[in-house]
Amino acid sequence: MMSDSYFILALITGLITSLHCIGMCGPIAIALPLGRKTWIEKAFGTLTYNIGRTITYAFIGAVFGLVGQGIQMAGFHQWASIIIGILMIISVLFPALFKDKRKIESFLFGYTGKLIGKFRKLFSNGSIPSLFLIGLLNGLLPCGPVYVAVAGALNTGSMVNGILFMILFGIGTIPIMVAIPMLGNIIGAKIRKKFSWVLSVFIILLGVLFILRGLDLGIMYVSPKSKMLKPHVMKKHENCCSGKIDTLELKQINTK
Repeated sequence: MMSDSYFILALITGLITSLHCIGMCGPIAIALPLGRKTWIEKAFGTLTYNIGRTITYAFIGAVFGLVGQGIQMAGFHQWASIIIGILMIISVLFPALFKDKRKIESFLFGYTGKLIGKFRKLFSNGSIPSLFLIGLLNGLLPCGPVYVAVAGALNTGSMVNGILFMILFGIGTIPIMVAIPMLGNIIGAKIRKKFSWVLSVFIILLGVLFILRGLDLGIMYVSPKSKMLKPHVMKKHENCCSGKIDTLELKQINTK
């Protein structure tokens, strides 16, 4: 299992990056079919929507955690952490390097358009199952904070830890995502834009942390020593264990 500090980081990532959601996912949250419901019904419906969203994140965490597990087994986990950290910092400091991202965005917008088409049918129904499905689909929308969380899930090096990381990330986003439908348009566009710098600074700090973790410096919580055995040590360990088993087997044979 990963250290507790890494899972606390998942919660903090969700909480801080959800400020970005005010401008991006906010319109969807505001448009949830909760208009004529009581405050308690609105709170329950919004929570149901966010549970659906978090479940989708859990599936994403399973996929990327499994990929990270493969990378770890291949012995490239530390390098992967360093590369992810560098890419995070570059994406913030040198956005001009990603000029061709428009091609990717145009593809994503097409994908998003089809997904929103599914949303429209569900928005005509304010039932709990509909709100849950809206949440499940919303979790599949292209989103910068989710990409950051996916990098964290990948870096866990385990399918189970990847799931836990993404669930905690989803839980971290819930306070603001619950507040948005309740407050409606009280949060203006200007206020939303003011939070953009917070996400940029956080991504840079997270990138630095990933690099430090990859460097394996032995700094508690920041860059702890990897507990993975080196290939040659594992071989000796296996030989040692097999030797003990052989000795035990010989003793059993002699006693017979």
